[in-house]
Amino acid sequence: MNVQIVPLEPEYLPQLFMYLDKQLQENGRDGAPVFQPLSRENARLPPVKAASFAGGLSIALGQPGWRRVWIARDAHGAIAGHIDLRARPDPLSTHRAMLGMGVHRAYRRLGLGRMLVDTALAWTHATLMLDWVDLDVLAGNHAARRLYERAGFIVTGEAPDLYRIDGESHGSVTMSRRLR
Repeated sequence: MNVQIVPLEPEYLPQLFMYLDKQLQENGRDGAPVFQPLSRENARLPPVKAASFAGGLSIALGQPGWRRVWIARDAHGAIAGHIDLRARPDPLSTHRAMLGMGVHRAYRRLGLGRMLVDTALAWTHATLMLDWVDLDVLAGNHAARRLYERAGFIVTGEAPDLYRIDGESHGSVTMSRRLR
């Protein structure tokens, strides 16, 4: 697999937004699991989410709304996957970050997800400000849950039937990894 994982530079935001929009359109389609709590009909990148990616890049770590993003670029420069860490919304949780990620369909099950997680975790260890990384994953997304478990995340909570997506019940699992 010929990919390079690099921090997202602001000039690549339009490419990231196109990638994210296409990825969300796969949500629960063509054999892909439902990986986002979005209806298949409305599985597009919301403008408010794009704004939080763009705005969060320039916010200092520890401040409300900060976000850091890494992208995996293939040999042609296309985005093969991404991972982001972001501030938790509660101002008393600045010692924790939320993780989100995705891998392009063509690069799944090749180890890219683990490479992305390892990249983000290496960054968190270097910051010395963060003690925990948390994430939410849909309960039925077993491949993602296995990836996170292999990376040292443990289940810290589960909400059965949290979402009703296209008439189907979906639970949510919270997972965390202690850094220090």
